Amino acid sequence: MNKKWELYKADEQKIKKIEEKGINKLLATILVNRGIIEEEQIRVFLNPTRADFYNPYLMPDMEKAVERIIQAIDKKQKVIIYGDYDVDGITSVTVLKSYLEERGLNVDYYIPNRLEEGYGLNKTAVERIAKQNYNLMITVDCGISAIEEVKYAKELGLEVIVTDHHETGEEIPNAIAVVDAKRKDNQYPCRNLAGVGVVFKLIQAISKKLNIDEKEHLKYLDIVCIGTISDIVPLVDENRVIVKLGLKLLQQTHNIGLRTILAISGYNKIDSSTISFGVAPRINACGRMGHQEEALKLFLSKDINEVNKLAQSLNEYNKQRQEKEKNIFLEAIQKIEENELDKKSIMIIDGEGWHHGVIGIVSSKITEMYFKPSILLCFEGEEAKGSGRSIPGFDLHDALQTCSNNLYKFGGHSMAVGLTVKKEQFESLKQQLEEIAQEQKIDKIVPILKVDAQIDINEINKDIVESLKEMEPFGEENKTPLFVFKNLKIDSIRALSEGKHIKLTLKKDVGNIIGAIGFNMGSLVNDYCIGDKVDIVGTLEINTYNGEENLQIVLKDIMKSI
Repeated sequence: MNKKWELYKADEQKIKKIEEKGINKLLATILVNRGIIEEEQIRVFLNPTRADFYNPYLMPDMEKAVERIIQAIDKKQKVIIYGDYDVDGITSVTVLKSYLEERGLNVDYYIPNRLEEGYGLNKTAVERIAKQNYNLMITVDCGISAIEEVKYAKELGLEVIVTDHHETGEEIPNAIAVVDAKRKDNQYPCRNLAGVGVVFKLIQAISKKLNIDEKEHLKYLDIVCIGTISDIVPLVDENRVIVKLGLKLLQQTHNIGLRTILAISGYNKIDSSTISFGVAPRINACGRMGHQEEALKLFLSKDINEVNKLAQSLNEYNKQRQEKEKNIFLEAIQKIEENELDKKSIMIIDGEGWHHGVIGIVSSKITEMYFKPSILLCFEGEEAKGSGRSIPGFDLHDALQTCSNNLYKFGGHSMAVGLTVKKEQFESLKQQLEEIAQEQKIDKIVPILKVDAQIDINEINKDIVESLKEMEPFGEENKTPLFVFKNLKIDSIRALSEGKHIKLTLKKDVGNIIGAIGFNMGSLVNDYCIGDKVDIVGTLEINTYNGEENLQIVLKDIMKSI
């Protein structure tokens, strides 16, 4: 697949100014590329402290929410938290329930079943909660679009506080308080908090109001960090402060459930990758397989025997999820090949018996593999439910909006959607989406690699590569830095893992030899020979093998030198 390499234009004057502060040129270059150039910006980005959190009372309705919760604490009222089944939702419930119980409030929770109820508030659940005589319901990581459900709760005598981080519609729920930094009247500096980030601001605000020592809310940053990384929000601004400080706390977490899930994840160090690929999938697997409460119990339990059992269950659910995902993926690929769907502008694949909890992951893999928007739909009787993923430059949610006459319901955002379609509308929907995708010339969109700098391999060393770790944690809006290396000669080349990956050694005409590995790029082994001169784009890392440390490039793209 052709990729476009875009090299940042180096601003030497700004780079030199940062170098004068004792920062090496490569790190200074990346900071400038990220727009981090002022002294205070650099300090907060590289070394944030607890003093760098914004005032929580700048958030809409925060004062109202805090006053009502303190009233519930004072009167020992019956309170329930309504959450979500993903990592952000589970960590949100964990943090708020734990904090409020330490304030003497007995708090229950409700998490909808993904397979039976779907995302967000539903009237059946609201009615069930109201019948149990709760005085107050607090939503976390959901609720901003639940206009009718909040109205219904009010009619049943149940007061509601909404805390959420999703985009608002034209109307917001008529609740006691709606705490969401994406409200149109928002004045809060950071709009992109995760749901658990909003909960953290809520408990920070309660601590301020009650003059509680700040350590009583800061101690939850390990859990808040997990939800923030997992929800793939931009890791800049206050999210970066949360994650930087949270990862430090994670090294010595007192939460035995979190300690246990970290231990069984198999990672040697604790960083954003450990959370994204080791912890998050295991927690998400519970919700995907319909066992959402077990992930929550893992974080809340104080019993090591219960925690060990729950951790093993999470592991097992994750294996089940992986197996179902693999089977659906293979079936979907077969359908793509048989029906030549890869020649379409948008790939719409339907099947039967596909597990609703994992088809979104399969859609992501297919979109990544073919670099085309994809939608996977599972038919059950007269309707199909599914998930879709898109590519930069094509707004899938906007496309579905245009096709709303052929949809029963849908939701999501530009890059990821969920939808339900009636059987008789399916063919019309496919045709309409294909026409929209063709009009927008999807076939002309190519992946763009934003390259931070061109590097000579003879000018880098372990100290320079180690310094790049100061840019961590990497994630949305702070991607792992990419570098271009030109006119390197292939010294050796071979395939690994039964042809799945490619391994090379590369050198300049004179000087160092450096290793490179390309994951899922094994097919390229037939396109290049020893002695070929190549240009490559990749990330830099220190690879440890058999006790030896060596510099290594992780390939993102390769082409023959001109």
